[in-house]
Amino acid sequence: MRPRRSLAQRLTWRSHHWIKAKLAKGIILIVLALLTMMIVLALSKEQVSALKAPGTQLISQADKVTETATKLATQGQKLYEAGQFTEAVEVWQQAASAYTQLDDFEGVTKSQINMAEALQALGFYPRACNTLLQAFNITDLDCRALVQSQEKQLGDTLLEDLEQIPNSLTKAIGLRSLGNVFQKLDNLELSQQALQLSLNVAKKLHSPENESAALLSLGNIFRAWGNRTQASLDTQNEISSTPWHCLYSPSLGAPRKLYQQAGVFYQQSATTSISSTAWVQAQINRLNVLLETNALSEAQILISQIKSKIKDLPPSRTGAYARLNLAQNLICLKQANVAHAPSWTEIAQNLATTAQLARSIGDQRTESYAQGYLGGLYAQAQSQPDTQNLTYAQNLTQQALTLAQAINATDITYLWQWQLGYLRRFQGDNKGAIAAYNQAVETLQSLRSELSATSRNVQFSFQERVEPVYRQLVDLLLQTDQSSQKNLKQARDVVEALQVAELENLLRCNLQAASPVSIERGSDPTAAVIYPIILENRIEVILSLSGQPLRHYSHSLPQEQNIEDLLQTLRQSIQAPDSAGPGFLKSSQLLYDWLLKPVEADLNKSGVKTLVFVLDGALRQIPMAALHDGKQFLIEKYAVALSPSLQLLQPRPLPDMQLKVLAAGISQKIPGFNAPALPEVKDELAQISQVTTSVVLRDQEFTRTALESEINQQPFSVVHLATHGQFSSNPEQTYIRAWDERINVNQLRNLLQTRESITTNVIELLVLSACDTASSDRRSALGLAGVAVRAGARSTLASLWQVSDDSTAFLMENFYKKLSKSSNSTITKAQALQSAQLEILHKHPAPFQWAGFVLVGNWL
Repeated sequence: MRPRRSLAQRLTWRSHHWIKAKLAKGIILIVLALLTMMIVLALSKEQVSALKAPGTQLISQADKVTETATKLATQGQKLYEAGQFTEAVEVWQQAASAYTQLDDFEGVTKSQINMAEALQALGFYPRACNTLLQAFNITDLDCRALVQSQEKQLGDTLLEDLEQIPNSLTKAIGLRSLGNVFQKLDNLELSQQALQLSLNVAKKLHSPENESAALLSLGNIFRAWGNRTQASLDTQNEISSTPWHCLYSPSLGAPRKLYQQAGVFYQQSATTSISSTAWVQAQINRLNVLLETNALSEAQILISQIKSKIKDLPPSRTGAYARLNLAQNLICLKQANVAHAPSWTEIAQNLATTAQLARSIGDQRTESYAQGYLGGLYAQAQSQPDTQNLTYAQNLTQQALTLAQAINATDITYLWQWQLGYLRRFQGDNKGAIAAYNQAVETLQSLRSELSATSRNVQFSFQERVEPVYRQLVDLLLQTDQSSQKNLKQARDVVEALQVAELENLLRCNLQAASPVSIERGSDPTAAVIYPIILENRIEVILSLSGQPLRHYSHSLPQEQNIEDLLQTLRQSIQAPDSAGPGFLKSSQLLYDWLLKPVEADLNKSGVKTLVFVLDGALRQIPMAALHDGKQFLIEKYAVALSPSLQLLQPRPLPDMQLKVLAAGISQKIPGFNAPALPEVKDELAQISQVTTSVVLRDQEFTRTALESEINQQPFSVVHLATHGQFSSNPEQTYIRAWDERINVNQLRNLLQTRESITTNVIELLVLSACDTASSDRRSALGLAGVAVRAGARSTLASLWQVSDDSTAFLMENFYKKLSKSSNSTITKAQALQSAQLEILHKHPAPFQWAGFVLVGNWL
């Protein structure tokens, strides 16, 4: 294979090639000119005039192409300013083609950078990123692979190549755009490095305009880091979020420090700026982080300064967005009941002015936002808005919706559909509200690929801008005690859709969802599927039993305690080594009463042997096997399994084949890795070898390359990894540890995908022993579901926390004995796990020793 040239080498080669072509072309033209002169001397003046005409035509044709390219570039900018991004992309593409005809590489590069900006505005981030790489003449690298790769060298090589390009304003702008799109694709480290390069170029070229813009984008990076950290620690109840609810929530600890650093960059951007528009833009972003850090006095001073400058901004899309962002921050201040906050009337006037400005410049997106926010303002201006205000709110929301639909802006369409449904519900029009919420959910479903392709930073707003839409629709569908089967089926499908949306948002990929599978069709007559969903003031539960209609029941939540706090306390007590005391039993029984007590008789009557939970929110942190009915644990009555969604992992019986296991584990201390040795792993692997046909990789043998090689050489039905690992709501922090490196969830998927391309044998079971959920991450259990779906195995057996080594080895040995075909040909995976857990329970009643093991996915 030929070695890959560096970017600088490729650019130099292209430049030399172009110069040689030009020289050759020049020599040919000189020869032709000499021949022409000789011919001219022999011809009449009329003949000479006839020969001149074609030359004149060629010159005018080049001028025409130049004029066309310039017009197209200008037209694209006008379309972009008007918010018509799709049309702008098409026009700039035409401009790039025209510049290519002229061999104007600078014009081509500028057009491609502009195209990328419009693609970012449309949310097509991978496409925008690849367009920027093309602008820098990098055609052998895919952005999605780049940003998801854990190979730092790949990013370092790219940055080194980019740094070698001669400095120019076009380079500074292109690097800044690339840094911005890396942020949207959630590689914040690579984004920061690209933006720092852009800043360095701008400084060397003494361009304060581009320097200010780079500093603004660096501020956005640190704000995104703050959002990411806040999302993992957030304890807010997003369920009650309204469409106009402000995302402002004062932060502490690590998020606060990141927001403060963002504020420093914003201040530097404002100081460096040479235009009022850039200054206002930077200071409004700074205002936002002042609110996040609860610096309210400083924020109010800054508001006065912004107001004095924003009124003089020239009419433009950037200026309109600045006014819109200011209004959003003022609404946040008002919602926080800050003293001396602007009046609702003042904010309404601001939004009305913004809508008028957007209309005058043809920017329908900004106009839609302004009208929609104004509608929300009328709905919240009073504690109990009167009929007139609600009518205004609905009319404005409908106008905003019409504008968004006219330009096919689905990313904001769902907001106004949600707001319309919320307003109708407030007025008692439940039928109209359900219709609007259904439209909002349908729009979100069409947005699934865009939500998954964008930054995980979207997860910060996902909890408050996406989840509530699904939950509030379920709330409406289940409001009555005697809901119809139609409503119950729709509610269950909405719960399933929410589960898929959450995982896609976590993993940043479009998961292939099948049609919803319902147990009542009889796929497993001995299983019951339980869908608990946490609403604002209650837990609703939908129960699916084989061959029976759906049923549902609910339980009011205690007002004196936040549900997440209650579940977190229960999780901590379960993890305590002596977790069988009165405090644990009280909390465990309370949750049992909520989820199962109302249907105890139905479960017994139906002959249920396995309970499959599709868990919601903080319930994922609790091992259902440890629920207690006052007499015994749930695992003593039923086998228990989890499913992220029956649209993703469907029940299929284990094939009638002998288990063949690839077992890899690390018992020794890994040099340079901050984790203790796992001495019992040696016994765990030995015991697996005794009860199954297996290939074993121990300690230094367990490398990523060796694991991949073994997986692809033989048709293993089980892959067992006994090593350090962690589940997190950050996919990069969800990993298992090989001897030489971490393997994150996406790398694990890629590793297993290679096998799928060469064999039809699917991995039936992936076992992740000695793993743990990130203790400071309240959504960390979602990472386990992500691994189960992303890895491609039909089932995943893992631990929610690190159990003692001897208990783990004992459980695994018994699990494989029960599952082995030579031992029992009818036992399911869930029943094998139940049997192994009961073996430990009889010796160690404390749930800490056995409850942490959970089976996710196909339980059969």
